Amino acid sequence: MNAPLKDSNFLKENNARHMFHPMAHPADSLANPPKIITGGNGVRIKDIDGKETIDAVGGLWNVNLGYSCAPIKEAITRQLDVLPYYSTFRGTSNDAVIHLSYELADFFAEDGMARAFFTSGGSDSVETALRLARQYHKVKGEPARTKFISLKKGYHGTHMGGASVNGNANFRTAYEPLLPGCFHIPAPYTYRNPFNETDPEKLAHLCASALEDEIAFQGASTIAAFIMEPILGAGGIILPHKSFLPLVRKICDKNGILLLTDEVITAYGRTGAWSGARLWGVKPDMMCTAKAITNGYFPFGAVMLSHDVADVFESDKTGAAAIGHGYTYSGHPVGAAAAIACLAETKRLDVVTNAAARGTQMYEGAKKIFEKHELVGDVRGGHGLMTAFELVSNRETKAPIDKETPVKLQEAIYNNGVMARVSGPNLIISPPLILTEDDTSQILAAIDAGLSSL
Repeated sequence: MNAPLKDSNFLKENNARHMFHPMAHPADSLANPPKIITGGNGVRIKDIDGKETIDAVGGLWNVNLGYSCAPIKEAITRQLDVLPYYSTFRGTSNDAVIHLSYELADFFAEDGMARAFFTSGGSDSVETALRLARQYHKVKGEPARTKFISLKKGYHGTHMGGASVNGNANFRTAYEPLLPGCFHIPAPYTYRNPFNETDPEKLAHLCASALEDEIAFQGASTIAAFIMEPILGAGGIILPHKSFLPLVRKICDKNGILLLTDEVITAYGRTGAWSGARLWGVKPDMMCTAKAITNGYFPFGAVMLSHDVADVFESDKTGAAAIGHGYTYSGHPVGAAAAIACLAETKRLDVVTNAAARGTQMYEGAKKIFEKHELVGDVRGGHGLMTAFELVSNRETKAPIDKETPVKLQEAIYNNGVMARVSGPNLIISPPLILTEDDTSQILAAIDAGLSSL
């Protein structure tokens, strides 16, 4: 155990021996050790054997500005020299987080957001939003509003609340029983849905009707919030029709239900708009953000609250709005400094425009790959740099692919110079937003070559 960590033989020998990896079977990690990434520059990463690949995963949806963003690294270093940590619990704050709260309120003003509650990441942000949603209704004198509704196929992190509103059994079954009072409706997933509806707009209305039915069944006065990703990410890049979120907004307003958008993936330019809610022209009551807020360089997140929600808390005279929730690292000054620099660089580079252009190029290329390879049952994308290839064993019947083929495809793509990610039957592409036209072409070529090799 005393061998230097820089020794590659030591790292290979101990890979997965002394740690459990997220989202993996421990035995599989031992039998098939993970790739050891040792370097990164721009949109490229390098493994322990010196192999360089384009990172089409973008870290984990979060490295929007690539691996060599000097302003963020410099901001972290400066802050460490001045104030490496201090709490924002009652009675104290720090200058960096005050500055960041101002910048975020300005950045999300068009979305109707006014206040921030800081967290350590996406799962924390979802948990915070769920808790504040329940408290909001208690402050308003409606304590029976405790239930949550979400979408099947949706992903909302790994905390107990987030797992409970998750719409994928893979993230739920092993940890049940989960939080009671969480219910799910069909997602506007055109390729597979219980209505057998292939028209996106008609499907949007059917799913909205399912939401109304569930509200009526549960009783509107018992429901705290509806939560969804504006574009479902881990579920396979499921894009609702543009009418869906506005319909949901109207239904929530009619029934006094808060609308929470999980923007952990979709905020800060990923969709070709500055937020997923803005992409669909909707103002939510809360927005969960994280990931790209610091470009992945520091664990950090923020829940943004609307003016109306903030006013309910701030105008309370009973004491019910006292927030008994928070994290040791809420508003961490180093994270805040990283986020300030990241936000400035994100705007300076106008990554939202590039994400839209490269996303269109990626989707058009994906459709050509679909035409060429029968293994691809569906491709989804076209709104920013979020693209998915759903693999099937039979295109006509949409029969699911076996578990081994997507993993083999991921390896074949890696061998062709691109790191991609398999999530169930879906090959998901979510690269940094600074991707160039040539980079995009290389990713598509590697996917094409990988499919051809199977």
